Amino acid sequence: MVNKVTLIGNVGVDPEVRTTESGVKVARVRLATTERIYNRQTNESTEHTEWHTITLWRNLADVVDRFVRKGSQIYIEGRLRTREWTDKDNIKRYTTEIMADDMKLLGRRQDNQQSGQAPAQGGGYSQPQGGYAQPQQYAQPAAQPMPSQSIPAPQDDPDDLPF
Repeated sequence: MVNKVTLIGNVGVDPEVRTTESGVKVARVRLATTERIYNRQTNESTEHTEWHTITLWRNLADVVDRFVRKGSQIYIEGRLRTREWTDKDNIKRYTTEIMADDMKLLGRRQDNQQSGQAPAQGGGYSQPQGGYAQPQQYAQPAAQPMPSQSIPAPQDDPDDLPF
């Protein structure tokens, strides 16, 4: 069986980054993906935007904390996860989110410098006229780990999320 999600989108608000009581860093990102639909009969295009909640743990959360801001374009690979909880009115609630296994920073390099921090190395992408991101490799300093490395997702209980 397969549970895999791949998204490319823009971050809608600055990420929430917290640390659990056990010292593990976790980040939550709201990601917008937009689909353009062309109607041949009317010769008009419409857009449909979908919002996704992405949860990133440990090193991926650290990369988010350092480099991702509202407007950043990112690539996410992960798994769908549905959680349930009981709210303050004793009503059972559900949410579906993506537990990220991998993240890459996309967009132009200067997009990642909006916060005054250096961009991630090795994960730079350029946006050609056609609208699809194409990879472009940048030099990686030998003494610095690549921030967009794949990190195995934890087996932590999703009810322990500090959000």
